[in-house]
Amino acid sequence: MYTIKDLYDLDHTLAADYLKQFTYPWEALKGIKDLILELGPTLGDDYEEREPQVWVHKTAKVFPTAYLGAPCIIGPETEVRHCAFIRGSALVGASCVVGNSVELKNVILFDHVQTPHYNYVGDSILGYYSHMGAGSITSNVKSDKKLVVVHNGTENIETGIKKFGAMLGDYVEVGCNAVCNPGTVIGRNSSVYPTSCVRGVVPANSIYKDNGVVTEKI
Repeated sequence: MYTIKDLYDLDHTLAADYLKQFTYPWEALKGIKDLILELGPTLGDDYEEREPQVWVHKTAKVFPTAYLGAPCIIGPETEVRHCAFIRGSALVGASCVVGNSVELKNVILFDHVQTPHYNYVGDSILGYYSHMGAGSITSNVKSDKKLVVVHNGTENIETGIKKFGAMLGDYVEVGCNAVCNPGTVIGRNSSVYPTSCVRGVVPANSIYKDNGVVTEKI
């Protein structure tokens, strides 16, 4: 329930060939920067290199106060709104929204992802049509600074990495002011209640409620 094949339809990202190399999505985090640097020069005339290693599709709308840090790719029909802060190593797909005061760092956003209001998304992969409500964030470093472990019931999966936010499958909805703790994996078509504190693996087609209660969608 937490492999790349379980979570994502790879027809909706420029990172498809790259992701196919891996079994688990968090294995792809270390190479996102190199992936962007490899993809950027191959994108063709539909993209402009507005700054060194910053490639923006000609149909994308980047507001004047947004900051685009290298390397990054901004896909077609995407909006990067006022005061958005893309720190770098961000591959943003087509028809996405990176909203007011949103911060992105070392991420892959599939097509049609929305992070529209005051979100922090770091060391994470957000699947096709996933959506983060206002103020929701991915927390990407444990408070004790130890390596992140993915918890799935009694199963503990060692990732070997220190910075790992969340893996959101396709069509995931995260409610306002929710926190996805380091190592969170949310299966396709699942929803998270507002103000929740999420950790571990949430199965596909589920609702994550208060206090870790998970129910199946009907």
